[in-house]
Amino acid sequence: MSRFVAVDRDTAYLLPPSVNEWLPANHLARFVVEVIEQLDLSALTRQYGGRGSAAHHPAVLLGLLVYGYASGVHSSRKIERATYDSVAFRFVAANTHPDHDTLATFRCRFLKEIEVLFVQVLVLAREMNLLKLGAIALDGTKIEANASKHKALSWAHANKIEAQLRQEVQQLLALAESSDAQAALDGMDVPAEIARREDRLSALVQAKAKIEQRAAERHQREQQEFQAKEAKRQAQRQQGKKPRGKDPEPPQAGPKDSDQVNLTDEESRIMPVSGGGFEQSYNAQAGVDTQTMLVVTAHVSQACNDKREVQPTIQAIQALPKVLGSVQTLITDNGYCSQANVQACAGAGIEPLLALRRESHHQPVLERFAPDAPEPETTDPLMRMAHQLGTQAGRALYKLRKQTVEPVFGIIKRVMGWRQMSMRGLHKAQGEWSLVTMAWNIKRMHVLRAA
Repeated sequence: MSRFVAVDRDTAYLLPPSVNEWLPANHLARFVVEVIEQLDLSALTRQYGGRGSAAHHPAVLLGLLVYGYASGVHSSRKIERATYDSVAFRFVAANTHPDHDTLATFRCRFLKEIEVLFVQVLVLAREMNLLKLGAIALDGTKIEANASKHKALSWAHANKIEAQLRQEVQQLLALAESSDAQAALDGMDVPAEIARREDRLSALVQAKAKIEQRAAERHQREQQEFQAKEAKRQAQRQQGKKPRGKDPEPPQAGPKDSDQVNLTDEESRIMPVSGGGFEQSYNAQAGVDTQTMLVVTAHVSQACNDKREVQPTIQAIQALPKVLGSVQTLITDNGYCSQANVQACAGAGIEPLLALRRESHHQPVLERFAPDAPEPETTDPLMRMAHQLGTQAGRALYKLRKQTVEPVFGIIKRVMGWRQMSMRGLHKAQGEWSLVTMAWNIKRMHVLRAA
């Protein structure tokens, strides 16, 4: 007697199949559809004019993108293929098959609206009792741009190539005017060669203009910092104190030889990455709730370091709906620490816990259990923060940073497999980062609800 399950691919269905019977009740795809059905998609639907053939509903397209990013499928072509091959994608698409061009166009068209939906998902998490704001851990990770670092053009190399091209144009013009150079012209289209070099010169001029613009912006910023340092040292001298260290040198105007622009994605930047080396990247920032590991704030920066990322995060926190509650504490590593950032947190009513220095991995046992020092009698927020970081409660709260935000980046990059932007430009990078973090939040909410 056979003990194998019968295999029959020829018998027709007696009743029409139902997509609701395809997946387990607690499947992530079901939860994605459930969440998106509760979002307000009117900002998307009213942009459809109703002309031409019937369009796929934004809820279906958004669901495919969110589930795709949550499950490690980011390519619109792979998502289209998955609507045929994957039961979960078939469920999200309601057994329809949007083509890859429709998915890619939708993703590019509604990036700004996706940033609003990111906040709506947080509000829904609050209504489900999955989110209660308190302490937020902020960190950043380098995400590769959709451009190669080998397509970057430096100021020094641009000047070198420009001089070479201008010299070649002069040589070609002289060759064209020479009456006895007919033998040398065999196989050479002189006007085409000149036009090709003039096109490259035009592109070089535009690239150099962008480098000069960035250099001017950097000089203005450095000049303001220089003046602030000079004013501080002058105030110390007037109080009879000798300033420590050497006097700061005024910044130099104009581009440096190492200044560069990428010819593929000019808004991306060369950035150092973990493990050594440099890549054409963006700096993706995320503020993560320490209790639930839900991403509360998400923005993309062009800065290589994190010194200027606290204030944009504070602005994002202040823009959150009041129903989410308030953020009491902001926790960061020492890469964010500056007096201006500490004062910005204090001014916003947020307790800063910005590490003053790199923490040692093996703290002596007597220091770990030492009693707290008396609270300083000062209103200086930097000194008060330094005291708080040295207390038992402050150290315990700061320890939450590594187990909060870094695992989120690890899961996004390793499990969800998202390590590179799909689109080019800062605006599109910001929109895609909102889509990625929204997909993470829905994935995390699915786990929290089950727990």
